Amino acid sequence: MDSFLKYANFFYKVVGIEPYTKVSRPSVSSIWNTIVFWANMINLGVMMLAEVVYVIIAFVTGKNIVEAIMVMSYIGFIFVGMNKMAFVWWRKSALNGIMQELEELFPRNKDDQSAYQLDKYLESCSRISFNFSLLYSVLIWTYNLFNIAEYLVYELWLKTRMVGLTLPYMMYIPWHYDGNWSYYLLLLSQILAGLTSAAGQVSSDLLLCAVATLIIMHYDYLSRTIEFKQLSGDWSKDSQFLSNIVQYHERLLSLSAELNEIFGVPLLLNFLISSFVICFVGFQMTVGLTPDVMIKLLLFLVSSLSQAYLICHHGQLIADASSGIALAAYKQNWSYADVRYRRTLTFIIARSQKPAYLKATVFMQITRVTMTELLQLSYKFFALLRTMYAK
Repeated sequence: MDSFLKYANFFYKVVGIEPYTKVSRPSVSSIWNTIVFWANMINLGVMMLAEVVYVIIAFVTGKNIVEAIMVMSYIGFIFVGMNKMAFVWWRKSALNGIMQELEELFPRNKDDQSAYQLDKYLESCSRISFNFSLLYSVLIWTYNLFNIAEYLVYELWLKTRMVGLTLPYMMYIPWHYDGNWSYYLLLLSQILAGLTSAAGQVSSDLLLCAVATLIIMHYDYLSRTIEFKQLSGDWSKDSQFLSNIVQYHERLLSLSAELNEIFGVPLLLNFLISSFVICFVGFQMTVGLTPDVMIKLLLFLVSSLSQAYLICHHGQLIADASSGIALAAYKQNWSYADVRYRRTLTFIIARSQKPAYLKATVFMQITRVTMTELLQLSYKFFALLRTMYAK
């Protein structure tokens, strides 16, 4: 099962978090992990505070408004990353319960894994996790090293224009850092803050998607088990099969509900803030920028959209897999079963017609439709911002 979670665990280790424990891997207290986690969180909080001050000063003075809007997208990016890390750290005990339940349900031998079609789900999860990790790694290192690359290429190599030693992200700094050692300290602090925020988001999203994939695998296996079951017509035997199916189904519904309890609030904040981030980045791309900055902003926009779609896609898969049990029960060869079996089967069909959704609290059921709603909301904010800027 660790193969589904290896990318998420790697990024959690970067920020000093042990997200969960299992029966086969008990918790190991680590002072080093604690130091890394709190150092990253404090550094990230200080950077966000400095960026908030920069935005406030820009709007109060009426100067650097366009730059301030870009900084607001950085603030949103940091806030989402901190929020996701904090919730996983806070709800670790609940996450332990989910992982231990999944470990208990996980197929052990080759025959069971073949019946579950484990290789298909693992290949899909690994491919998505690798590509998403690569996308965000390229994003954060592009932003972290962009200004340094400009300085090296344009000033030192081509000698076409003066760039100077600038920082990757704009923020309020109450002293002059040019030409002294504090520049390098600020540069390192900003690079670490960007890495922490990106790792916090990637790790949480990959953990959510890996757990969702495992739950989807169990829903699909349950559907196949129901649909292709050869009934004996003996009520005592067939009723035992129904009992096992109902218990299995209840465990999966419980896992889906627990997943929503842990990730519900972070998902809601993620979608709300993502709409603003997409709006701010889109606005920046329409005010006239150099091609190299445009490429950087385009990468940010693609990453934000990919993150939202990744969650919406897995939310849709959970809804489809859970509702598919009703269709599987209907397709079963129940005409040869005892009349009591047929009556009982209708309860399973009725319950399965209420799908298990991935939810951002009670306010939002996440499916691919949510992606459309997010884009519509982002465009409304973008249109409002463009109108205000034009005036």
